[in-house]
Amino acid sequence: LSQATTEPPKKKPDPVTSETVVIWGLRLWQVVGIFAIFVLAVIITLCCIFKCRIPRTKKEIEARYAQRQAAKNYADKLDTVPPLNELTEIPGAQVAEEKKEEVPTVSGKVDKAQGKKDGSKTSKKKDGEK
Repeated sequence: LSQATTEPPKKKPDPVTSETVVIWGLRLWQVVGIFAIFVLAVIITLCCIFKCRIPRTKKEIEARYAQRQAAKNYADKLDTVPPLNELTEIPGAQVAEEKKEEVPTVSGKVDKAQGKKDGSKTSKKKDGEK
């Protein structure tokens, strides 16, 4: 047989409501609000740092794909271009020799004339040998 006790029945715990104190004296709705604001701030920060935009139409998706392909092709072509200092001729740059202004002298003119004559004779000999 069961014995009857005179102890009062065990008290049920209070139902959890939005006004229940959860942690550090904050109520449940305050804790949930702070957590939601924190999560929203993280999402906004990540979206600002990384471009995670969702294209809305098929046209936008195709346009982005074409843009990525064009950028990739451009980058590939840039890799094949030699550095600027290795190019033989830089457009728009003046050659250092052109900047020098020499005063023509008689001996200089004679040397140039003889050099042209000698150069033309040697080139004719080389053409005949071939």
